Amino acid sequence: MKYSKEQLLEWYEQMLLIRRLEEKAAQMYGMQKIKGFLHLYIGQEAVAVGLESAIRKDDYVITAYREHGNAIARGIPPEQVMAELYGKITGCSKGKGGSMHMFSKEHNFLGGHGIVGAQIPLGAGVAFAIKYREEDKISVTMFGDGAARQGALHETFNMAMTWGLPVLFIVENNKYAMGTAVERVSNVTDIYKLACAYDMPAKQIDGMNVFSVYEGLQDVVKHVREKKSPYFVEIITYRYRGHSMSDPAKYRTKEELEKYKEKDPIFHLKHYLIEHEIATNEEISEIDKKVKETVKKAVEFAEKSEFPPAEELWKDVYVGDYPFIKED
Repeated sequence: MKYSKEQLLEWYEQMLLIRRLEEKAAQMYGMQKIKGFLHLYIGQEAVAVGLESAIRKDDYVITAYREHGNAIARGIPPEQVMAELYGKITGCSKGKGGSMHMFSKEHNFLGGHGIVGAQIPLGAGVAFAIKYREEDKISVTMFGDGAARQGALHETFNMAMTWGLPVLFIVENNKYAMGTAVERVSNVTDIYKLACAYDMPAKQIDGMNVFSVYEGLQDVVKHVREKKSPYFVEIITYRYRGHSMSDPAKYRTKEELEKYKEKDPIFHLKHYLIEHEIATNEEISEIDKKVKETVKKAVEFAEKSEFPPAEELWKDVYVGDYPFIKED
């Protein structure tokens, strides 16, 4: 067997934790415990988990605002993620970022970004810093299929190739951007082919299977790290919910949604574990109970935590004293 039992069970637990925490976040949003925007990662769990197994913890990850799954996969504690969704001071961004702007210096997670495509040039900037410092790291820069239509992508691709930056660009193609199918906005429906214009190596990977994500990224990560050069990967995935909680997703059929749910990455890994007698139903049930308890504790932590005090408004904004605000 290619993988150890421990590795497979870890993948299952990680994906299930992301799924259950997202489902609980949706519930809390309905109860108005979580406010503002909320973009769920449900259906895309194999991308975050497979990626994390292919890279190192000292590598950097920067992504868009559908980032709860990436934050958890990076190692940010679930209670900090939930507290951030609640806007509490104990959140990973001290309650100031909320759903769209999670960040953790400790985990080399450089945030979700609310401006579509804004993180693409930032990710290349991180790669430039890595090169400048002569570090053995890579910058994983993720974005959605909608952001692939931003002009900043083309400028960044050109600079990344010209300067030879250690950046792995990943587009999580979940088919609909904010609500419009890819084929309605571009003649290039295989997004990875955009890299051809810059002579950048590229490939397409099935994102509904944690095995294909992990295995498909092995040579890619090696290329970026060893050659200090960019690579573009399109990961085909699917979100089961709308673009955000306010999106009823009427632009797709129920039949299409059900077709993709049949490819569910968590269900298929669970089936694989049992079919190949790697884990018993009892072991799977124990993981399910563990995850449920973890999510419960995360909610309790968020509920008991305090909101940021008013003076936090001026912290973590400027280095040094802000010259136009002086205490009497």
